[in-house]
Amino acid sequence: MFVPNGYKFESEAAKITFMQRYSFATIITNNDQQVPLATQLPFVVDQRTDKLILSGHFSIANEQARFIEQNTSLIIFTEPHAYISPAHYSKRESVPTWDYIAVHAYGTAKVITDEVLKFKALEQMINFYEEDYLAQWNSLADTFKNKMIKGIVAFELEVTNLQGQQKLSQNKTHAERESIIAQLKKSNNTVEHDLADYIHATLKDK
Repeated sequence: MFVPNGYKFESEAAKITFMQRYSFATIITNNDQQVPLATQLPFVVDQRTDKLILSGHFSIANEQARFIEQNTSLIIFTEPHAYISPAHYSKRESVPTWDYIAVHAYGTAKVITDEVLKFKALEQMINFYEEDYLAQWNSLADTFKNKMIKGIVAFELEVTNLQGQQKLSQNKTHAERESIIAQLKKSNNTVEHDLADYIHATLKDK
């Protein structure tokens, strides 16, 4: 990841918290011809002692699943973000930009083939996203659940390299950032409200 000076996302714990909050991400893996394949997936982000594990599943029909054990994958977590108008800046010679946060996680995945472990992984995802659904899932017929399990490729990826960037107008003045925050808070897009909160956290730095 290219990170200009001043925008590096330093804290490992904060990066993990960010990934857990914005856990719908894009996984990219090269195939045998070195053509990148990409899929948008929900992930469970799990800190296990000194390891960071990302788990998810593909549809069995997705060809990308065939390559995740052979090649390193990149998983991109990128929310929130927003257009930033130069109207907020005191200098007339200014241009528009885009503020955002992104975390890139690299690692080689391991496919879960044991059906008991696949069920465990799926239940972990249910607990992460909608714990109340677990009782309904458990009440479903085994024939239905087995059919669902056979239709997915479950995997875990141990993160070996974690990079991050927070481009939050840190190079702007306190007043300019206050103006940006106020504008983002007026938006009907709640993602932009989230970005405003992250920018607000930078105000103590300048």
